[in-house]
Amino acid sequence: MWFALSLAALLCWSGSDLFSKIGCTDRSDKYSHLKMVVAVGAVMGLHAAYEMIFGGTVMTLDVFLRYLPVSALYILSMTLGYLGLRYIELSISSPICNTSGAVVVALYLIMGETIEAPQLVAVGLIGVGVLMLGVVQMTEDEELRGLRQQAGNFKYSKSLLALLIPVAYCLLDAAGTFADGLVLETLDENAANTAYELTFLLCAAASFVYVKLVKKQKFFPKQEAPKYVGALFETGGQFAYVFALGANAMLAAPVISCYCALSVVWSRIFLKEKLGWKHYVCIAGIIAGIAILGIYDA
Repeated sequence: MWFALSLAALLCWSGSDLFSKIGCTDRSDKYSHLKMVVAVGAVMGLHAAYEMIFGGTVMTLDVFLRYLPVSALYILSMTLGYLGLRYIELSISSPICNTSGAVVVALYLIMGETIEAPQLVAVGLIGVGVLMLGVVQMTEDEELRGLRQQAGNFKYSKSLLALLIPVAYCLLDAAGTFADGLVLETLDENAANTAYELTFLLCAAASFVYVKLVKKQKFFPKQEAPKYVGALFETGGQFAYVFALGANAMLAAPVISCYCALSVVWSRIFLKEKLGWKHYVCIAGIIAGIAILGIYDA
């Protein structure tokens, strides 16, 4: 079951990546990252309300506070990713961000957990494939880079900041995932997910007050629409994610982290960004790793 849930989260979050990329790269709007937080928090807040009213999820202050450190790590990493979209025009799907899955496995191994050799090979394929995909995108020839991004009109920085933000995102996300796996050993998944969504709702409210009332910025429906589509995918992905982690955090994390590779594919299909053979080799390695984990779990 963990594998199917991991694939569901992977698919949803790759969709979230695509629409977040569309919604957060308007250089004329320096608050687009905070508007994305508003969108995600609003959708998650509605889902949390549904779960509490119709789904039977009981939310207490104790549950909310127990999950708060995990929520904070996730929300901080996501906001950092949205910030990167705006200031360095680097997609939140930057594969370097998503090496967090391999980092999580390393943390579990350090803690004394063990996995079978084929699973370790699969995780290695995923981790190397994801990392190399990021390296390919950041080191490719400028002419090829221009051709790849010409149709989609997205530019990606090769500055130090463009490296530091994904690395920070990776570390925060890995810490959140590792902590999540530990907390979910004693906390119901629905309650944990609802606590996270309510925390995001509070962050969305604060962001809205800051952007709308303090900075007097306008929200234009046409510009916000992609953000809310991305928020729907983000919410669906989070729902599948928390149950996948609850079932098998150690192996679910690297599979779900592969959504970055699928995001690259969606950018090729929908944004018409060009990919080179190196991209496809990396993606093939990632798919092979996922397939091994899937076969081994069958």
